[in-house]
Amino acid sequence: MSQLATVAKPRRNSELLLLVLALGVGVMANALVNLNLGRTFDNDFYIQTAVLTVLSLAMHVSLRFRAQYADPVILPVVVALNGIGLAVIHRLDIVTGDNAGPRQWLWTTLAVAVAVTVIWMLKDHRILRRYTYISLVLSVALLLMPLVPGITAGDVNGATVWIKLGPFTFQPGEIAKITLAIFFAGYLSSNRDLILLAGKKIGPLQLPRAKDLAPMIVAWMASVGVLVFQHDLGTSILFFGLFMVMIYVATSRVSWILIGLVLMAVGGTAAYKIFPHVARRIDVWIHALEPAYIDAPYGSGQVVQGLFGMANGGLTGTGLGQGSPQGVPLANSDMIVASIGEELGLVGLFAIVCLYALLVARGFRASLGTRDAFGKLLAVGLSFAVALQCFVIIGGVTRLIPLTGLTTPFLAAGGSSLLSNWIIVALILKISDAARRPINVSDGPNSERQREVSAV
Repeated sequence: MSQLATVAKPRRNSELLLLVLALGVGVMANALVNLNLGRTFDNDFYIQTAVLTVLSLAMHVSLRFRAQYADPVILPVVVALNGIGLAVIHRLDIVTGDNAGPRQWLWTTLAVAVAVTVIWMLKDHRILRRYTYISLVLSVALLLMPLVPGITAGDVNGATVWIKLGPFTFQPGEIAKITLAIFFAGYLSSNRDLILLAGKKIGPLQLPRAKDLAPMIVAWMASVGVLVFQHDLGTSILFFGLFMVMIYVATSRVSWILIGLVLMAVGGTAAYKIFPHVARRIDVWIHALEPAYIDAPYGSGQVVQGLFGMANGGLTGTGLGQGSPQGVPLANSDMIVASIGEELGLVGLFAIVCLYALLVARGFRASLGTRDAFGKLLAVGLSFAVALQCFVIIGGVTRLIPLTGLTTPFLAAGGSSLLSNWIIVALILKISDAARRPINVSDGPNSERQREVSAV
């Protein structure tokens, strides 16, 4: 009979219990919206409740069969965030007459279906390592698509990042962050020893060799290219930050971070001097409360209204459906954090941030536990992408940093963001399953899993 080196439990029943609580959060948020706006619980409410329940259970059942040792906390956290986002978007639709809610439900259904497909079809996350350079080519193609005549959606809110697919629009850059993470993880796990070869030493810093700087330069040029041609500051920061973190995790060298910060400072300064849209973003951030900037086109009015809305919410908020978040432009997408801050207050907003922190922490935990270098880098890269996206958009809404066009994961209206983030969740769950799965010590030293442990 086999002996196990570690005793691990699937914890799927714990996940089911947490999932019931998470569904309760989303359903109760939707119910409060209807009650506070004087609406009855019509068929739409019960259908939406049933759909969210079925989607969540489908993902849960898939994990029971295909990833039974996956982290039990990740799925409930994501379901809670997605449910709150659906409720807030529905609340804004009621007062604005918009139709974003049904579209978000459609994208949620599609996103969960794709995540379930990933869970069933991806037998082992290490298979993705075979597609390292294909992922790079695919990333380049995805980033160039918004610039291709015939499918480009043109300039939308100052950025050229969308394509048209019939009646729908899609942002290919959201998928590109996944394919780039796969490329970085595959490249760095395969070339780590070459990158670690000693270069010049300046004081306590061990600098890399000049030829090993090539991937950093390419990543820097790619992020600058997104900024130049697509006018998308947020995505530019996301792509370059993703590579910086992954190469630091791969090498543990502070010199890479310092070099990256220098390149970022050079690129940012040049962009501020050369490109008017970047200079406008910075000036609006610095002078946000000055009347001339508040009233100007593409000025700080959006951020200022969001700040006053959150101030109106105070500590506990006005209550779902009892504030006026619809007065903020793009309240259901770019500024949904301000909408939540007004109606749920500082306490509610802090709870949202804690959910994100828990999601990212569990992703990092999966990275620490997995036994192969590719999985470690991929899990930390995908988790950091979510963390950086949250920091950039929440920091922009609260005026900590300049506001950019990134979406708040799982909360904001936007199908491409929702789809990409559910795929990220599915990949992290597969990696966490591999990390928590017991090692069979009776397989002997030549078994595949034992070779993985020895290699690490």
